[in-house]
Amino acid sequence: MLEKAKKDRPSTSQIVIPARLASTRLPKKLLLCETGKPLIQHTYEAACRARRPRGVIVATDHEEIALAVESFGGRVVMTDADLTSGTDRVAQAALGLDDIDLIVNVQGDEPELSADSIDRVIELLESEPDAVMSTLATPVRTRTTLENPACVKVVLDNRRRALYFSRSPIPHPRQWDDSLLEEARPPFLLHLGIYAYRREFLLRLANMPPSRLERIEKLEQLRVIEAGHAIAVGIVDEPSIGIDTPGEYQAFVARVRAAHPTAAPFAPHAAIPTPPPMVT
Repeated sequence: MLEKAKKDRPSTSQIVIPARLASTRLPKKLLLCETGKPLIQHTYEAACRARRPRGVIVATDHEEIALAVESFGGRVVMTDADLTSGTDRVAQAALGLDDIDLIVNVQGDEPELSADSIDRVIELLESEPDAVMSTLATPVRTRTTLENPACVKVVLDNRRRALYFSRSPIPHPRQWDDSLLEEARPPFLLHLGIYAYRREFLLRLANMPPSRLERIEKLEQLRVIEAGHAIAVGIVDEPSIGIDTPGEYQAFVARVRAAHPTAAPFAPHAAIPTPPPMVT
């Protein structure tokens, strides 16, 4: 009877933002605040604009990020510092969310992710009962993006389930034609780094060893496909923009300033709370 009641009620969802302090190409990027707000706050506020999730949590490994999140009124949980991936960090946070059905992983460095995209990935998983997770993709319209190994591509079956993810161009044209990038039904899709998981599967996923293809491509989602599970993929027209380099961050700052031309000048390095000194 309890199982039937659970199936009959609407699903609940929660956003978890994994937030690691260390970052190679852009040190402490989630705390950069040339806009007047730390980057993690921009992402948190973007996530809060989604209508379907019950709430937003930041899962972090470091007190500096925890203090920054608390300073703007955000909710934060501490996770083990030795976790190796954002998925592991989200899964650890999900352990304390036993009343939630769907967990949405929003990357901390995607401050311009749209609320519609978050709602879409949730609706997609709700409508696909035999899929264990869902994600999004957007058409690739330039050859530069297609050939960039930092841009992950995905190919789908006729049900819009993921067949494979790769850093290489997929499908790979035997003979190139620029018109391929302009087709109404795009053959090339850029994977967007947002996921919704069924909570029970996410907890299992965190305990599964890395798969062979995952180790080769360095893409965690391949672990799911190799294990024989279905990933539902929605296609959207507005790609989100992740921030990994100083140039990408400066471009984001410029967009924020252009959107608020009458605002007071931003401090180049606005204050971020720092942990109090340890008492010995």
